Amino acid sequence: MELSLVDRWLCGAEVALRTLSGGSRAERATPSPLQADAAACGLSAGEKRLSGALMRVNHVGEVCAQALYQAQALATANPDLKAQMAHAAREEVDHLAWTEERLAQLGDRPSMLNPIWYGGAFLIGLAAGRLGDRVSLGFVVETERQVERHLESHLERLPAADLASRAIVAQMRIDESEHAVAAQQAGGAELPAPVRGAMRLAAKVMTATAHHV
Repeated sequence: MELSLVDRWLCGAEVALRTLSGGSRAERATPSPLQADAAACGLSAGEKRLSGALMRVNHVGEVCAQALYQAQALATANPDLKAQMAHAAREEVDHLAWTEERLAQLGDRPSMLNPIWYGGAFLIGLAAGRLGDRVSLGFVVETERQVERHLESHLERLPAADLASRAIVAQMRIDESEHAVAAQQAGGAELPAPVRGAMRLAAKVMTATAHHV
């Protein structure tokens, strides 16, 4: 049964509260080669700080992903696109839970600015969705491509001994690549170069800030 607009907004509000409160639960097991109680063993204090900062940035990305997918699903009347966005969002919930769990294992915390990141990403996703399904899908393609490159850089920066974080980031990169391919195959339009550049700039501001706050 198709939900009413009010019901969809209420569901969206529930997702937002769950995302920001730390109540998300992964459907898939955490892709870690280590037991949770030993996940931070073997790392120096400096390595733990670096891994914590990088995983906080990744957690912020997943907070934003929930907002983007929820907003874009609300903005479209296409049931197939809604289903595609919902599927991607479920996988992003896994990422959200994995990164949050890893932060706790490292003795670190999520970004204190997560409500701001969520609200801003929701407005961006809603705007992209209002421009039509092809633009909305194209926004997904470009976002996921940028996230994939961002995760590749984290694999280069994470301490070699932090196998747990590296396993999580590697699986996230695979999932994000699949989301980009799916959106492109569904008819995503290539965004203009200035738009792609603005997205990269916004991402740099977010990641630089979340690294510390």
